[in-house]
Amino acid sequence: MAVLGIAIARLRNLFAVVMLTGIFSLLGAAIYVIMDAVDVAFTEAAVGAGISTVLMVGTLALTTHVEKVTPDASTIASGLLVLLTGGVLIYGTLDMPRYGDPKAPVHQHVAPRYLQESGKEVGLPNVVTSVLASYRGFDTLGEVFVIFTAAAGVLAILGRSRRSRRNDGDDA
Repeated sequence: MAVLGIAIARLRNLFAVVMLTGIFSLLGAAIYVIMDAVDVAFTEAAVGAGISTVLMVGTLALTTHVEKVTPDASTIASGLLVLLTGGVLIYGTLDMPRYGDPKAPVHQHVAPRYLQESGKEVGLPNVVTSVLASYRGFDTLGEVFVIFTAAAGVLAILGRSRRSRRNDGDDA
């Protein structure tokens, strides 16, 4: 995934970049499956590799296929900002428990409660189904709302650029 990330950053052919980001998302989904997070893998495959790729290919139909390179000082500033943000994110994960640690806080409080109480609270005998259908319902609703808002924003931006092009042509 790191090699794909570097390739995506270095390429100037935007169609190749779109295809590589789709592959990147599929690899991410595969990693989520390996980590037994099938619901997250499904979302990553559907949204990251599916809908995002379709939206980006649709955007490419309205633009050029090659990035215009304009070297200036903002490129260096952008790179430094990315490195700073990455450093802060990595620093924020240093106090997290190791993956699969049985002494992690989630295994001391949340998981035992779900295992013992979800059958009584939700009424479903399967713990996974009760967590996904009930406890994670608001989370899923929030994800759907974010995806809908992003799609509406992209469509509004694309529609505005087409209208302004038509209006510019009418004045001539």
